[in-house]
Amino acid sequence: MSERPAGDIIVQQDELAAKVRELAAEISRDYSDVEGGVLLVAVLKGAMFFVADLMRSLDVRCEVDFMAVSSYGSATQSSGVVRILKDLDAPIEGRHVLIVEDVVDSGLTLQYLVRNLRARGPASLAVCTLLAKPAGRRDADEVKYTGFQIPDRFVVGYGLDFKERYRNLPYVVALDDLDG
Repeated sequence: MSERPAGDIIVQQDELAAKVRELAAEISRDYSDVEGGVLLVAVLKGAMFFVADLMRSLDVRCEVDFMAVSSYGSATQSSGVVRILKDLDAPIEGRHVLIVEDVVDSGLTLQYLVRNLRARGPASLAVCTLLAKPAGRRDADEVKYTGFQIPDRFVVGYGLDFKERYRNLPYVVALDDLDG
């Protein structure tokens, strides 16, 4: 395990596991009658642990695809410019799509993704985020499933990183030192 960064633990490992099961039960109920199941679109790299745990807890047919987008670069705040670094492998027209995000911060990246994917003609489109920062967020209505509301602090762990560090932490911690 990597070193523990300085900062407050925002969400403990057991809380993450319980919330993922809770979200999976809700999603399973909502998609139980959907023919063809649900396509999970995980936003890389931060959502990789979340989507893996979520998929294992779902009781409905599901598939997964991945997108990589960037609005941060190496910064700790969104630049406001979203770029697709890796697009989906297959078309989503007529599919029931659930975007799986690690954290919704300003909402700019999510706004872009929703607009981009909606233009591709899915049968339905919803969003599931593990973490949500309510401060300064746009289009909060886009998020159907939210794990935790967290303070407006930069967080790492459980897939989230700072300069590619701390992804492997089994909990979510607010990073105090943004210089290292």
